[in-house]
Parts: sequence; structure tokens; C-alpha cells
Amino acid sequence: MKISIIIPVYNEERYIEQVLKNVNDQKKNLELEVIISDDNSRDKTLEIIEKNKNLYDVLIKSEMNKGKGSAIKKAMEYVTGDYVLIQDADLEYDPKDYYKLIDPIKKFNADVVYGSRFKGSEAKRILYFKNRVANYFLSFLVSILTNINFSDVETGYKIIKTKEFKRLRLQENSFAIEIEITMKLAKKKLKFYEVGISYNGRTFEEGKKIKMIDGFIALFKIFYYLFKRNES
Repeated sequence: MKISIIIPVYNEERYIEQVLKNVNDQKKNLELEVIISDDNSRDKTLEIIEKNKNLYDVLIKSEMNKGKGSAIKKAMEYVTGDYVLIQDADLEYDPKDYYKLIDPIKKFNADVVYGSRFKGSEAKRILYFKNRVANYFLSFLVSILTNINFSDVETGYKIIKTKEFKRLRLQENSFAIEIEITMKLAKKKLKFYEVGISYNGRTFEEGKKIKMIDGFIALFKIFYYLFKRNES
């Protein structure tokens, strides 16, 4: 089983090299394809990436900064793996958890596996309280509306069967793509699984980009995609 790792990147000069090394370490036991999609970084991110060409397979350079969603959509054009896993370009999510995400695929032929920051006994750096409450609320709401029991709809760790991912016809360019992916997948009769993962959340001073306004946008998008006709 080949897994395509999509790494959307924007101004991550502090972390990108270590992330790439951490991902590359997993190649010892897994067949991985690493696709980096740079969203027009303004710092030294690209320079660092290009100095480590042995750590990735594909590098996509955008001429305009459009957002995480845009970076993911561009990367999907280059995916050749059986499954797609999105890896944020910081150190919040640990590639050592790949085996946890893959386990339900091997055991139960899962179509979609979400890595939950609120399940399991793994070490987790304390989140901002408001962010955590917002995520709990969004996860609870999505669970009610879709009848699928999610504990962490905003997780950055998702592994999805490629053929299903490509059928989603994603349109969001921002962080709202997380909700779009979830709501569109929920309309399909797929095998969903959730596993606990470790999490080392960043502060805004350390480069965290998602803000409270993104939570309100996510709330709107939940209902938008709930009632939007499925195009896939």
C-alpha cells in the first residue's frame, strides 16, 4: 500500500526541515510519496526545502498565497498513492503516529481514518481553551447532523482513500477545507474510523495560524455543505 503524504506549507522556516526528516524516517517501514505544496512562502521555507531534495518527491510552488485548501488541491494533481494523508508543516502532529492511522486500514479496510487529539492516552500539549471549546462544539454539531460520531472534526491528521478523495471536487482555499472534506465524505457510505494521536499544539507566538474567525467560518460551512447538493 502506497501512501501519498501532502504537506501544505506557508512560512514554516522554523519547522519544515525537521518535519521532512520526521516524515522521511517513516519510509523505513512504509511506502510513502512526499508531496510538498508551498503556498508562496515569504521567508526561507523554499530555500530550506530545496536544500533537502532527498527528503521529498514533488515540490509545487504557488505564485500567490491562497491558503491551505488551495495548496492541498494543487497537490492532489500529483498524487499516485492508494491513500492520501495530509501532514501539516509544523511539529504539532507527529509522523510516528502514521502506523496508528494505517492500522484500521489494514485490519478493517477503512476508507477514512481521522486522528483525534481528544482520544487516547498520548501526551498532548494543552490547547487554547476557547479553541478547544469551539472544536468540541463543531465536532458535536457535525456528529448530530451527519450521524457519524466525530470527536475531532478539525484535526489535521486524516488519511483518505485516494479514489474517494479525488471525487470530492474540493473548492475551499482556506482552512475551511477541513470542514468541506468532512461534510462531503460524510455524505458517502464509507467506512470511517477514528484513532487517538499525540499532539503538540503551537502558540500564536510560535507560528499558529488558525484564528477564532476560522471557527465561525467553519460553522457556516457546516450548514453550507450539509445542504449543498453532492456534486461528486
